[in-house]
Amino acid sequence: MRESSLCYLIKNNCYLMLHRVKKKNDVNRDKWIGIGGGMLEGETPTECAIRETQEETGYTMHTPLYRGVVYFSSDVAEDEIMHLFTCDNFSGEEIECDEGELLWVPIEKVPSLPTWEGDHIFLDLLSQNTPFFTLHLRYCGERLISHNIIFA
Repeated sequence: MRESSLCYLIKNNCYLMLHRVKKKNDVNRDKWIGIGGGMLEGETPTECAIRETQEETGYTMHTPLYRGVVYFSSDVAEDEIMHLFTCDNFSGEEIECDEGELLWVPIEKVPSLPTWEGDHIFLDLLSQNTPFFTLHLRYCGERLISHNIIFA
């Protein structure tokens, strides 16, 4: 099972979003997602989030907040465990991302962007400042067929 991190940087009531338009054969093609990627062997979720954010954005996170764990099950892709973070304490200069276009989007407008259906569930939990949670999303193709939330 694949493990990854996903982080939403926060500035001026906006999330830094990545519009995935540059990679061919990308499961996230044309979708808007947070910043993140696969964990390396021996890497913790927080180390992964910090590394991926630095590589994709140029920003260094100083105090990432571990907000939840999302389990993805799908009939067409490998199952995945995604560690979810937010961070409003970071520094550095934004760089060009080789996976897509970076854009600061007002948090209230993020739900109107083309995203995965399940993203709306955890983005809503983040916006409500929900304590740590576990979310299981089950997909058939690109369609969300069920979800289950457990609060810590």
